[in-house]
Amino acid sequence: MKSPSIPRWSFLCIGAGALGTYIGVSLMLAGQRVVFLVRPTTAEALRTRGLRLVLGKTAHTISEPLLATSLDEALTLGPYDMGLVTVKAYDVEALAQDLLPYHAALPPLVCLQNGVESEVIFARVVGEANVIPATLTSAISRPAPGEAVLERLRGMGVAGDHKLLPPLLAILNAAGLRAREYPNAMAMKWSKLLTNLLANASAAILDMTPAEIFAHPGLYALEVGQIREALAVMRALGLQVVNLPGAPLRPLIAMMNVLPLSFSRLVLGPFLSRGRGSKMPSLHIDLRGGRGQTEVDFLNGAVVRFGQRLQIPTPINRVLNETLLALSRGDLSLRDFQKHPEALLDLVQHARRALYL
Repeated sequence: MKSPSIPRWSFLCIGAGALGTYIGVSLMLAGQRVVFLVRPTTAEALRTRGLRLVLGKTAHTISEPLLATSLDEALTLGPYDMGLVTVKAYDVEALAQDLLPYHAALPPLVCLQNGVESEVIFARVVGEANVIPATLTSAISRPAPGEAVLERLRGMGVAGDHKLLPPLLAILNAAGLRAREYPNAMAMKWSKLLTNLLANASAAILDMTPAEIFAHPGLYALEVGQIREALAVMRALGLQVVNLPGAPLRPLIAMMNVLPLSFSRLVLGPFLSRGRGSKMPSLHIDLRGGRGQTEVDFLNGAVVRFGQRLQIPTPINRVLNETLLALSRGDLSLRDFQKHPEALLDLVQHARRALYL
């Protein structure tokens, strides 16, 4: 039986960082049309260098990508079948404000942010029915502006009941992105959040690798503790952990949640370290790269906010969130925490004690 033909769509890709470059160029290599909406400074660099995607041993270069530096300009290059929102979670609120005056001209938006709150923000712009929650589990690095390297292919999840979801999945899979449909968007997003929590904020705060964190008994207990807090929030929301593409979360989280710490560290520690790979986690890259902001408030901070609404204590996530925010602002010294696990563990201990005062 002949397989159905893959439609050729026009995509508006908002952002050309690691995520936008990877997905956008992958789609272009599969014959799709992609316009990248980027900042003027980014556009200048991309017009000079082009876009470069490294897949295995092969480097693909798009010498003259279609670029727009404003929404007005982007819309003149439309119309679009689908939008891909690939900006960081901390840019979502400002982007939504910029998009609002153009809401009637916008296509459905695929939201690929980490965290669990971006979809609600974009729903205020294009309506809930035109927001498609998505998540990427493949590991991507960004050696330079306009360049993305696929470090590990796992796949991506897409959820919702939009009528364009079936052809979207076909297009994504034809582009080699290994897309999978999920019936419960929030279960998918919260499950991805669990993966984003592991050895992320702690690695940034302490300037330690995930392997070092998982090997340290006190820090491993902290990692398990933050996951258990997030699981308590998920249960209160009626959500179950789901396996993600290339990430068998259900058995992993179940073992982490029930096994004694001393045993689970020996069993799971090496596995978790390998899963993180040699690349430092995103929060470490942002903090140590001097960006002045990270996504921690949309990861650990989201657990805290939902916990407050549901009256579930989340002291570990609160300490991780508040400490990393303070380090990002310069209110705390990086040196006070660098390679000093006891500094972070003391804060967590004080926070736990405060619950009972």
